[in-house]
Amino acid sequence: MNAPLRVAVTGAAGQIGYALLFRIASGQMFGPDQPVILQMIEIPVDKALQALKGVAMELDDCAFPLLQGMVLTSDPTEGFKDVDWALLVGSKPRGPGMERADLLKDNGKIFVGQGKAIDDHAADGCRVAVVGNPANTNAMIGASQCRRIPATNWSAMVRLDQNRAQSQLANKAGVQTSDVEDIYIFGNHSPTMFPAFHLAKINNKPAPDVIGDKAYLEGEFCETVGKRGAAIIAARGASSAASAANALVDHVRDLCTPGKIHSVAVKSEGQYGFHPDVWAGLPVRTTADGYEVVEDLSMDAFATAKIKATNDELVSERETVAEMLD
Repeated sequence: MNAPLRVAVTGAAGQIGYALLFRIASGQMFGPDQPVILQMIEIPVDKALQALKGVAMELDDCAFPLLQGMVLTSDPTEGFKDVDWALLVGSKPRGPGMERADLLKDNGKIFVGQGKAIDDHAADGCRVAVVGNPANTNAMIGASQCRRIPATNWSAMVRLDQNRAQSQLANKAGVQTSDVEDIYIFGNHSPTMFPAFHLAKINNKPAPDVIGDKAYLEGEFCETVGKRGAAIIAARGASSAASAANALVDHVRDLCTPGKIHSVAVKSEGQYGFHPDVWAGLPVRTTADGYEVVEDLSMDAFATAKIKATNDELVSERETVAEMLD
């Protein structure tokens, strides 16, 4: 049997964490032959730590063969010690009347600390996936604190947007989600992100040709995908949890599968007109030792304008937290 992977999960007792941990322990993220040790991190509040104990009790009761140990802690030094993967799920939610700039700065402080702790205590080659919003900028802040762990080992999740876009196209075309391919997310994990429908294929045919409704694709489709999270909150009274956990399983699994092409927020190198210092959703191809951005995909005038808008937002976010970037 393989040596166990140590996997840190922040916000482990939260809704996403609860939906995620059992899927990691069952082998859905890293495979059926890969044992794991879960290092679960929660904020130092009695209620949160008590809830985390309950989650650990349930994990015990599942008797997962691949789960070879658990660490429960509020101490990032202990939580990130020797981890191979750090899944940064927890973040401060936006409260009533809270400005986005305040949210960026408050979460920035959290990710400054986590970035330093990961760099100081994680295993060499540790990889980091950021889910806590605003995910792109949180990943940028955390990675900026690292000297030992390279920026290319950090990513933020836009896979939920990709999955949402794939499902919406399938529903519109009256096909299965597996019939939709090559749908990629460009930019921020926010309503400004661009689901590049013009690149998508439905049963190997261009999605715009199959759907035949340009106004829908440029309007309702983009808006539905971009604002899906808000619609879910309005419907269920809570934010996306199971779908976010599922997307993180997809995100990590595909980053571990050479040859996979999928949407990941990574440090831009200027591709597709993004500022070279922002973290943008881009199509990447997983390689044996990391990933490479898929370049030279065609962009029409609509796509170029959408990418400019989401890039402008990312640049604005970077300017807001500039003092936190080392």
